[in-house]
Amino acid sequence: MRIARFTTGDDPRFGFVQTEGDRTYLAVLSGDPLSMPAMPTGERIELGDGVRLLSPVIPRSKVVGVGRNYMDHVREMGGEPPTAPLLFLKPNTSVVGPDDPVVLPEWTTEVSYEAELAVVIAKPCKDVEPENARAYVLGYTVANDVTARDAQRTDDQWARAKGFDTACPLGPWIETDLDPEDVGVVSRVNGETKQDGRTAEMIFDVDYLISYASKAMTLLPGDVLLTGTPAGVGRIEAGDRVECEVDEIGVLANPVVRRED
Repeated sequence: MRIARFTTGDDPRFGFVQTEGDRTYLAVLSGDPLSMPAMPTGERIELGDGVRLLSPVIPRSKVVGVGRNYMDHVREMGGEPPTAPLLFLKPNTSVVGPDDPVVLPEWTTEVSYEAELAVVIAKPCKDVEPENARAYVLGYTVANDVTARDAQRTDDQWARAKGFDTACPLGPWIETDLDPEDVGVVSRVNGETKQDGRTAEMIFDVDYLISYASKAMTLLPGDVLLTGTPAGVGRIEAGDRVECEVDEIGVLANPVVRRED
C-alpha cells in the first residue's frame, strides 16, 4: 500500500495511491494516518494537473541520519568502516517534497546528493530489539541526504552541513509493504546514473539501525530514519536535476537552484 501526502491548492491531505493502467489516482483519506485511523472518504483525484505531491511526512520531531553505512561509500570517502552506526540529526525544517528545489546556501561551494532508503516510524519507539523493530515501522520512502561537503569537512559537527533548509527531500510517497533487506538504491543527475547500490550491502541493516537509534533517543510517530548511501556521491550545481530512486517505491526528483539574496 502506498500513502501520499498532497495538495490541490488547499490544506495538505493524505490518500492511498491507486494505479489503473497508465493512470494514477489518490483515494482521499479522512485524516492523518500517523495520528488517527484514516479511512477513505470516497473521493478520488487523478494525479496530474492541479495535484501537487508533498513530502509524505513532516517529521514531528526529527530526521535521524546514519553516516558511512555502505562499505563502498566508506572506501570512496576514506577511513575505516564504523564499529557502530554513526548517527546525526537533520531538523524537520530541512524536509521538502517531490519537485521542490534544493536551494544551495551561499556559504557552501560543494554540495552533494546522497540517495537513501528512509524509514518512517509509526508509533513511539524506545529501547526496542532488532527482532521487534519492524513493528514500529509505518513504511518506507526515498530520501536525498543533501550534504554541504566542505562544511562537513571543516565543522566539528554536521548540523550545518546536513541540516540546512531543503537538505532533506523525501518522497514521492510511503510504501508500507516493502521488504527493505535487498532493494536497489539509485541516483541520477541530469539523467546520468551516479549511484547504483543495494540495501543488502549495508553494514548495519534496517532492523539494527532502528534498535540502535531507539536506545539513544525515543523515535516518535512520523520521525524518519535515513539508512545511509551507497558509493557514487558527487557534487550538484544550480541548474541540475537530481533523481533518487528506490526499487518498489519510486522516484524522488528535485531541481537544484542557488539561493539569491
